[in-house]
Amino acid sequence: MDFVPPKDGIFLSTMPVGPGQRRLALAVVAVATVLFLASAPFAKIQLERVDAFIPVYETALITFDLITAVLLFGQFAFLRSRAILVLASGYLFTSTMTLAHALSFPGLFSPQGLLGAGPQTTVWLYVFWHVGFTLFVLAFALLKNEKGRPFAPHRRARIIIAWSAGVVLLASVLLILLATAGQAALPTIMQGNRYGPGSYLVALGGWSVALVTLAVLLRRGPQSVLDLWVVVVVWVLVLEVALSATLNGGRFDLGFYLGRIYGLAAVSFVLLILLIENGRLYAQLAARQAELLRLSAADPLTTIANRRAFDEALETEWRQALTDRTTLALLLIDVDCFKPFNDNYGHVVGDQCLRRVAEVLARGARRAGETIARYGGDEFAILLPRTDPERASALARHLCKSVRDLGMPHAHSDVAPHVTISIGLTSISMGQQTEQFASTLLVEAADHALYAAKAAGRNSVAENVVEAGGRVEPKRDGRVAGTSPLLAPRPAGG
Repeated sequence: MDFVPPKDGIFLSTMPVGPGQRRLALAVVAVATVLFLASAPFAKIQLERVDAFIPVYETALITFDLITAVLLFGQFAFLRSRAILVLASGYLFTSTMTLAHALSFPGLFSPQGLLGAGPQTTVWLYVFWHVGFTLFVLAFALLKNEKGRPFAPHRRARIIIAWSAGVVLLASVLLILLATAGQAALPTIMQGNRYGPGSYLVALGGWSVALVTLAVLLRRGPQSVLDLWVVVVVWVLVLEVALSATLNGGRFDLGFYLGRIYGLAAVSFVLLILLIENGRLYAQLAARQAELLRLSAADPLTTIANRRAFDEALETEWRQALTDRTTLALLLIDVDCFKPFNDNYGHVVGDQCLRRVAEVLARGARRAGETIARYGGDEFAILLPRTDPERASALARHLCKSVRDLGMPHAHSDVAPHVTISIGLTSISMGQQTEQFASTLLVEAADHALYAAKAAGRNSVAENVVEAGGRVEPKRDGRVAGTSPLLAPRPAGG
């Protein structure tokens, strides 16, 4: 089964370039270029050999490149873009070649380096690493404008990523063998710690590939944030090669150190932007999840809680009241004669009526923990935790009056010339004996109280109290009666 790829703007590779990103990228390019021009005349100044510099530099490169490759492979798994796959493979290639470069560097793990290396191995690994990465970026530039395809299940994406990683590793092994066992077939470009004449020709070839890559990237302009920062990466790598392989004289001079710092900065750019993007995506995901939860719990017409949210709140508050041995009250509310209102005034006006009633209820019950919900059709419910019967009764009568005061005309009501409501109120004071009853006891008692209010002429409040033993006792006005939680069938009609 194929899936639809995510919309543009979600990933770094599909996010359009904004003015802020352009300004930041230009600032980075400007700072890097100015620093390059200021340091270029001094590139050959020999500095002290810092033994810790190379392992720290190589370790950072390997780590940054691996993380970047993993993040880009992750984007490929969703977007199925060959351009992203190639770029991720390029960062994986750089990581493997950097590891080989570190193992072969003279004096790092052994006086002559590991891997059976000779005097030319390390410098040729550096050349293969930089030119190879640039070629991967060139392939990315040539493929980046292709249309995305519907992506397949993750299992197939993992297979493609595994094949790509295998090809990268194979290419790396072949180049490592060429730089070690086959170095006699390669031109001599290193003499001790100083570069030989051949190094400038090799650097010129690397520059040519990089400039062609820049031209292809800039031909249509950066289409996404990823395109923009890949351009910055290539430009900074050009400056790195100029400082550390052309303008300087060899290892451990100013150009050598500064060039490596440029290279480390270059690989950091895309990683930093990817990490920032991932943080932004997580923030968006959390916000959208919160919004989905809100929408799933909200009634679309009135925007108050829906029946599902009410049922969950009732179970939660029932358990909490049992634990705390507190009082829990419930109001069930019905709009009087709503069916003739809806039939005569139309569904649009009927919806407006329900929204206005919901607003009145929401304004009336505003204490923390109180739940106002559309219970169904023209019925509403208000759950009142830790509320004694007196306050619940006062609130119910206040809500009845507030709806009457709206003055919404209702010429087809048997009660009044305007919209009114009836309320059934019940409350329960939790005790040990209450634990045997379910929360539906509260709803049943409130439901019967509501029908008692209707039977008494509507536009009124009927109340009862469920005692700890499960008995339903009428209020003193005697308008609701009951003797057990197995309440009698509610009155017919409505």
